Parts: sequence; C-alpha cells; structure tokens
Amino acid sequence: MSAESPANRADGRTTVAVITRDRPGSALRTLDRLAGLPERPPVVVVDNGSDPETTAVLRRHPVGARVLRPPRNTGALGRNWAVRQASTPYVAFSDDDSWWEPGTLRRAADLFDGHPRLGLLAARTLVGDEAEEDPLNAVLSASPLPPAADLPGVPVLGFLGCAAVARRSAFLGAGGYHRVLFFGAEETLLAYDLSALGWGVVHEPSLVARHHPDTAPRPGRTSLVRRNELLTEWLRRPLPVALGSTRRLAADALGGDAAARGALGGALLRLPRALWHRRPLPPPVEAAVRTVRNVPPPPRPVERT
Repeated sequence: MSAESPANRADGRTTVAVITRDRPGSALRTLDRLAGLPERPPVVVVDNGSDPETTAVLRRHPVGARVLRPPRNTGALGRNWAVRQASTPYVAFSDDDSWWEPGTLRRAADLFDGHPRLGLLAARTLVGDEAEEDPLNAVLSASPLPPAADLPGVPVLGFLGCAAVARRSAFLGAGGYHRVLFFGAEETLLAYDLSALGWGVVHEPSLVARHHPDTAPRPGRTSLVRRNELLTEWLRRPLPVALGSTRRLAADALGGDAAARGALGGALLRLPRALWHRRPLPPPVEAAVRTVRNVPPPPRPVERT
C-alpha cells in the first residue's frame, strides 16, 4: 500500500469558523464542501437566530461541526465567539455561502508558521459557478503599500470577511470584530487594529476562497456599509477626517439620498459608544491609510526660529 500523499493528509492547524442565519440549505452546502477538504479541518458554526430544527440539522452533518446557537443574532461578532472556541493556532472564516479550495488551508498554515509577524491573510475570491474574479482581488493586488521583508504577499488594510485566515492570538489580541459596528464593512477596522498592534495583514493570491452569494436584493445593506465606514473613522481616524466624512454624509442625506439618511441616523445613534471606544491609529498606520486612499499627508507645521 502506498503512503498517503502529504497534500491529502489531515492538517489540524486551522479551524474553519462559519456564521449563518436562516439559510440552512446554503449552510449545508458549505459544510459539504468543508467536509471534502483534504485538510479535514475542525469546524465551528455560529447559528445566528435559526430555529432549533435547523440547528439540529447542522449538528447532524457528517463534518462534525461544533454548532453554537446564541440567544440572539450576533452579526459579525459571531466570528469572535467561534474564534474563542477554536483550539487551533489559525482560524479561517467562511460564511454560509463560501468555502475554501482544497489545499488552501494547508498553504495558509505554512505561511503563518514561516512568518511569525503575520496576523491575517486575505485570500483571492472566486465568485459563483463560473469562478469569476471578485473585483476586490484587483484592488488588493494593487495595494500601494510597500512590501515587507518579513511578510509574504502584498500588505493591505482591508479584506473580505469570508475569504480570510487569521492567527488566532492576533485576532483575539486585536479584539476581533468590533461591537459598535456589529455587521457591514466590519473588516477594515479589524485590519487597522491588527496593523496598529504590529501584525502584518497581507493579500496572498495563492490562497483561494469560493463565494456563492445570494443574488436576491439586500435592503438596507448600503446604509449599513456607509454607517460603519463613518463609525470606523470616528473610532480610529483623526478628528478632521471623521468630521469631514460626517459633513459629506449629511450633505448627501439632505440632498435626498435615502441610504445616506439611514446611514447618518444609524451612525449618530452609535456615535457615543464609538467615542467611548475611540483610539486613534499610530502615526505609521494612519500614514498607511492615507497612502491606500491616495490622500496627501497633512502639511507640516511651520517651525519657528
């Protein structure tokens, strides 16, 4: 009998964390794909608000996932709970409509093993049965941040939540996803916080996630994203930046933009908590944010002689 190929051996270094809500068919498809991975990773599912029968079905799936059912919808914070339950050094994230290509989790774990400062890997995302490139792939690949000698890939300050693998200790040390945001464009703040702690956040296109999003309209999604983009600035960016973004969103709202009105109202409701948790980025990370956004640095003050 021939020895098992290394590529087909189980690899216990990475747990897959899945969040789902009221989509049992899609979630079961994701578990099917995860069960077929050669790495045979442990899986933790946070079932955000499904009925008990759906939770039971997920628990009976052959992948043997640990299924957690919080008493209420936890949004993106469910990923934090899943990471705390994991016992592996690395955690890969999937939503109930995404999974990982065979071999990707092994490759990611090897990169973490070989790069001690690496905190998060943003994968290349292929969408649908046609495996089309997600537009974010090109954005991440074109990051203007300079490469780091002690990191693989391309340094970035953003990623797609269902196509990322993190070092568990780095994720937890940064606080995971922030409760003020709850859900929607929550990844940027985590990338900022990891970078502020000195962890590397990089895009590595050799890692591939598959994403089959529901094409049905998602009412309110644009408002959530714009709300959280503004709250992220209040949480971490200089006050002039946050104030400027608030003025622009208010102008859009006054101009009749319904999504802007919803975003502004939601941001104002959460602003006291954002100010309580405000922690401006260290200057090097703020400079990197300005580089990514192609914003010139502020003028230096005139030195008096």
